Amino acid sequence: MAELAALEDPTARAVNERHGDDHGVTLSKLRALAKRLKTQQELACRLWETDDTAARLLALLICRPKAFEGAELDAMLRGARTPKVHDWLVNYVVKKNPHAEELRLAWSADPDPVVASAGWALTTERVAKKPEGLDLAGLLDVIEAEMKDAPDRLQWAMNHCLAQIGIEHAEHRDRAIDIGERLEVLKDYPTSPGCTSPFAPVWISEMVRRRQGETVA
Repeated sequence: MAELAALEDPTARAVNERHGDDHGVTLSKLRALAKRLKTQQELACRLWETDDTAARLLALLICRPKAFEGAELDAMLRGARTPKVHDWLVNYVVKKNPHAEELRLAWSADPDPVVASAGWALTTERVAKKPEGLDLAGLLDVIEAEMKDAPDRLQWAMNHCLAQIGIEHAEHRDRAIDIGERLEVLKDYPTSPGCTSPFAPVWISEMVRRRQGETVA
C-alpha cells in the first residue's frame, strides 16, 4: 500500500476522476508492479479488502481468476464502486472463471443496472466467441425494447452487444443496423480521430469493412 501511495500522480488522478475512478496511479505503473509481483492469490484478496481503487486494480492483475467461487465474484462485483474496477473484474477475472455462465444469466436479470451491465458484457463475449445456444433474435428484441431508456452503463453494454451481433452474425446484421439507426444511441458520441464511433451502425459497418479488406488481402 505504501508503494502504491508513492506512485500517486495528481495529474493521473484528475484524469481518472473525470471518468469516476478515484485513484492516481497510471495503469502502466500498475501493470509494471503486477508483473514484478506475479500471481499471488492471497495477496490479491488482501488488496481487494482494502477497498482502495488502485489496490483493487492491482489485485485483479495478480489474482488467480479460476480460484474464486461464484458467490465471491458476485459480492465483488456488487462492491466494485468504480467503472475501471468493474470493467477489469468482468474482463480479467469473471470471463476466465468457470462460473461465468451462471453469473451471466443471473446478472443479466438483475434489477441493478450496473450489475446487469456486467451480464450484458458477458453476453457480448459469448456472441463473439461462443454463440451456440444464444437466442440472438431474442437479444435483439430486448435491446430494441430497452436500450434507448437504459441508464448509461447498461446502455453502453447493450449497445456493445448490439454491435457485436451485427459484426459477427451476417444473418442479423441488417436488423442490428436498423435498430441502431432508429434508436440513435451514442450517435453523437465524441470520437477521437482514428477511432471508431460507438454508434452501432457505424461500428458494425467499419468492422465488417475491415474484415472484408483483410480477406481480400
